[in-house]
Amino acid sequence: MAAIYGGDEVNAVVLDLGTWQTKAGYAGDDTPKAVFPSLAGVVASNAAANGMEVDGQPQQQQGRKLYFGSQELGYKRPDMEVVSPFTADGLLGDWEITQRLWEYALRDRLHIDPKENAVLLAEPTHNTREVREKTVQAAFETLGCPALFLAKEAVLATFSVAKQTSVVVDAGYFCTTVAGVHDGYVLTKSVSRSPVGGRLLNSCLQKAMEARGNQLRPRQTFTRVEKKGFPGEFDVLPSDTAGLSASFLAHQAELIVGDVKELVSRVSDVHFVEGNNMTVPAISYELPDGNEIQVGVDRFKVPELLFQPQLVRTFPGMSEYPLPDGVKGLAGLVVESVNRCDTDVRKDLYQHVVLVGGTSLLTQMRERLELDISAAAPGGTKVKVTAPVNPTERRHAVWIGGSILASLGSFQQMWMSKQEYEEHGPGLIHRKAP
Repeated sequence: MAAIYGGDEVNAVVLDLGTWQTKAGYAGDDTPKAVFPSLAGVVASNAAANGMEVDGQPQQQQGRKLYFGSQELGYKRPDMEVVSPFTADGLLGDWEITQRLWEYALRDRLHIDPKENAVLLAEPTHNTREVREKTVQAAFETLGCPALFLAKEAVLATFSVAKQTSVVVDAGYFCTTVAGVHDGYVLTKSVSRSPVGGRLLNSCLQKAMEARGNQLRPRQTFTRVEKKGFPGEFDVLPSDTAGLSASFLAHQAELIVGDVKELVSRVSDVHFVEGNNMTVPAISYELPDGNEIQVGVDRFKVPELLFQPQLVRTFPGMSEYPLPDGVKGLAGLVVESVNRCDTDVRKDLYQHVVLVGGTSLLTQMRERLELDISAAAPGGTKVKVTAPVNPTERRHAVWIGGSILASLGSFQQMWMSKQEYEEHGPGLIHRKAP
């Protein structure tokens, strides 16, 4: 019989490896202690440069060096590719990068020994059995943690707002996922997904900005030199970019676009029609090189992709974008998700729609989502959309839910211990953490 890992004195950490950011911290805390990109700077070992190593020593394995953290990813290192561990469908695929991200989070950012801490890992709501088992194996074999638990993102988001039943709308970077949660468990048949997330919004906004003649120059591609005799005025001079990879430059440009999106974008109060909004006031934004741009109708049109995905093909250079047939906007996804659930829980689900994720922070998104769901739901249905008011709580809702769960005394007998893993194998996770 495997020993049960539990008790009141469990040292637990929570890891949420999102498709854009990784969040790490201690169970019971209000917010994560470390937040950094879910990306790796990858240099083939035979081409590795001697660069700065501020965020910790580079990890080397299988003929390549890996660099983590915003500062390392922004350093001008020749031949460094910026790589995500996720596959196109938002599931983990590169296990070397995944394991090093875990170790970087725990050892370099939290400064703890994984062998002395139970680890709660947030997992994609649509995760597969195969990837779950691989995750368990990688965590126990690489981290050597004494105990582990996998919790679905939709469940943790529900717990973060003190609920046990809800429809979670998680607007992330790779995609948007909608799922029903009842009494703390995901209703598997209710899970609906859309490829429209922060990444696609960034891409469309960048295409629109560039089509209007705006040049997005990352900080690493120029220097600003003050003009002699003209204090406060600068010349922008190109700097040496030899050896910088396309993925590095694309990532740095996307950081600029993401900042523009967050600062000037706004969800339209009602169904957006571009022809009716050509005269909306523009908002100015100063680019890193000092040039000022004006963002007009695009600041409404880009967020509208979440509600009208078909608009993607109206952006410059996106006419051939492979949008899946029949993909729905957010309201359609919610109605579809609820309709897949038993009739006796649908009323509760409509009254407890929970909006979370980094992309959900767009201004006016909660109000618009509630309006659209009310229009799409059966007549007379009461719809209530809840979203944490605090931006940090909304962006990190999954991690916060994990922190709450892992700190509950009643949860401590739920851990899967390393001894159980060694006796029964990774497949036991489907019973321990369904």
